[in-house]
This record gives sequence, structure tokens and C-alpha cells, in this order.
Amino acid sequence: MRRALVTGGGGFVGLAVVRRLREAGVATTVVGRNRYPAAGALGAECRVGDIRDREFLGKVVAGHDTLFHVAALAGIWGRRQDFFSINVEGTKNVLAACRANRVRHLVYTSTPSVVFDGRSIEGGDESLPYSARPLCDYAASKIEAEKLVLAANSSSLRTCALRPHLVWGPGDTQIIPRLLRQGRSGRLRIVGNGVNRVDISYIDNVADAHLLAGLNLEHSGTAAGLPFFISQGEPVVLWQWINELFDRVNIPRPDKKVSARTAFRIGWLLETVYRLTGRREEPRMTRFLAEQLALSHWFSPRRAGDILGYTPQVSTQQGMERLVAWLGGQAGLTGS
Repeated sequence: MRRALVTGGGGFVGLAVVRRLREAGVATTVVGRNRYPAAGALGAECRVGDIRDREFLGKVVAGHDTLFHVAALAGIWGRRQDFFSINVEGTKNVLAACRANRVRHLVYTSTPSVVFDGRSIEGGDESLPYSARPLCDYAASKIEAEKLVLAANSSSLRTCALRPHLVWGPGDTQIIPRLLRQGRSGRLRIVGNGVNRVDISYIDNVADAHLLAGLNLEHSGTAAGLPFFISQGEPVVLWQWINELFDRVNIPRPDKKVSARTAFRIGWLLETVYRLTGRREEPRMTRFLAEQLALSHWFSPRRAGDILGYTPQVSTQQGMERLVAWLGGQAGLTGS
């Protein structure tokens, strides 16, 4: 791997991948809709553009041997056309640019949400089918995009998909800040019985998995055409993990509960009202969020270990220590 391109290289996961590539001595180009000083500081070349612009991608991809497609519109609320234009049409453009420029290896950042079907998953593996009823447009669009990437695998373009679950750690701009805001406001409720277990993925481990996938595609190619679940290797009890984080940053633990069924109904009602009234902001509860908070969803890491050689180098407890140290330097985030 001599020259790699990272779409979305200024985001949380993308920037971690860029950092890992640069540490490995790989010349790296970042594509995004803005300039990212943090990526530039790592020695990456930054190219500003939109992955929905096929002409732009066709030019910027030239000369690279490996592409990490991390860019996506994430979230559980928004306009369906936005999710599909970025996540699906953008992925089609990435694939076309790879083919036109003879890029040999493509690692796609997917999500376990592609198989989440409203029931608890405990130790599931990559044989799980895609969800037949995704409850948010993000998941629906990622299903279509992952299918495109894996179907594109060939002797001239090796592809694979990584499915990291609940990525967290220093630099997080989504999961952790949102939890802390909800905790400080006192509005966070335990959904369900509070003993559901979930996979989480520390950011440095996720970046390692991307590099391992790229190297596999370059050499043995045993990962080609396959998806991989990425995690810490052992699930956590979600609400215990949240409580530990809150204890460490002096935020009161949530002590009020709402049943999974009630949360699901509230989510359905809020979604209906927001759509009818045209409100753009995310509802406090949605059906997808209710199920994610109440149900277990953790997966076997065996395939990633056997084929990619992936083992999490940073344990969950080590990650917690690093996260708390980082939060200590972020004014206003910890609630202290």
C-alpha cells in the first residue's frame, strides 16, 4: 500500500484511519466537503469536494492503489433523499472512480445496523441476513451501499466491508457528547430492563481494523467480497457502561425507566408528528433508537480475527481511561 485515499477523512473514524495510515508511512489523500486542518497536520493531502460529484472523484482518485470509503451521512433522522444521495449514489461514484482509475483495493466502512431487525442479536455472525425492515433511512441506505460494494468485488477491484459497532473514544463528536448532554439535562431514561448487552468499538481498534483490511486485500485477498463485524471482542452491559462513564465525569446516573414497548410507541408517535409538521430536528425518541437502547446487539468477532488478524489492542477499560482523560480537557463536556 503506497498511496491511499480516505473519503470522509476529516470525521471521527476517517481521521483515525488517516492517522494510522500516516503512522504506517502510507501517502494519504483526504476527500471531504471541507478542509480538515487535523488531517493536514498529519501530512495528508486534502482535496475538497463532494462524493456525489462523479467528475471530481474521477480526477482525485487517480494514482491511488487503495481507497477507504468512510464518508457517509449518519444519524437516525433526516430526509430520505439525503441519506440515499450521499450513502448510495456517493458509493456508486466511488466504485466508478475506482474502476476508471484501476484502484485495486476498496475498504468500505459499514455498520451492524444493516442486519438489525428489531430483535436482540447475541453472538450473531456475518451469516445474518440484511434487515427486512430497517427503521431508519440511514440503515436502509447503508444496506444498499454495502450490497453495491461487496457485489463489486472482482479480480481487478478487491472490496470488503467493515461493520464497527458504536465507535467511541477521544475525539468523538456524536455518541459520547450526546450521552453527556442527555445525562446533564436529566432527560436520559433507561429503556427496557437495563441488562441488555451491546458491542462497542474503541476508535483506535477500528482504525487498526481498516489498515488490516487494506493490507489483506493487497496481499492474500482472503477478505475480498466479505463483511466483518468489528468490536472490542466482548459486549458490555449498556447501562452499566453508561453509568461508569457518568460516575467518572460527575454526572448523576439515570434512575428512571421506560419500558421498551412504551419507548417504541413514543418514537412512532414523535416520528409521525415530526413528518406531518415538517420538523427537521431529530425527535428525542424514535422507533430505531428505542430498540437500540432496549435490546441486546452483539456479534461474533471470529471472522475478523481469523481472516484479518484483528484483535483489539486497546481494552475497554484502557479506552475508558483515555476517554475520561480527554474529556477532562474538554471544557463544558463533563458537566463538572
